[in-house]
Amino acid sequence: MSIDRETFDRSSEDELEDLSSTEQVLGFLAANDDRAFKATEIAARTELDGGTVSTALTRLKDRELVEHKGTYWAITSDEQRLERHDGYSRATRLFNEQLGAEEKAAWKEHAPAEPHPSLEEDSQ
Repeated sequence: MSIDRETFDRSSEDELEDLSSTEQVLGFLAANDDRAFKATEIAARTELDGGTVSTALTRLKDRELVEHKGTYWAITSDEQRLERHDGYSRATRLFNEQLGAEEKAAWKEHAPAEPHPSLEEDSQ
């Protein structure tokens, strides 16, 4: 499976070895941003299972990172959205590696009982 040159240049060896199927599909579409593909062709070109590709495409569509028309899929033309996704994804992965994944229950346990003052209505 190929990736775009920008991903290659800025990624470590570990990051490239651990690309999720969703990241592989997004990378494939980013590297071929001038075209739209059927899911079966994406599966063949990325050497991923067809069901895996369909699931990845649905997730990417929910995040508005790909566009879907008929049976064709293409990466979004919204470059800012892609940059925000990439930065958030990489930061989350880095923090999880350094500090461990967050546990929702632990957050709830330490959450304040009252809302932050910035969330309260101005009563002046």
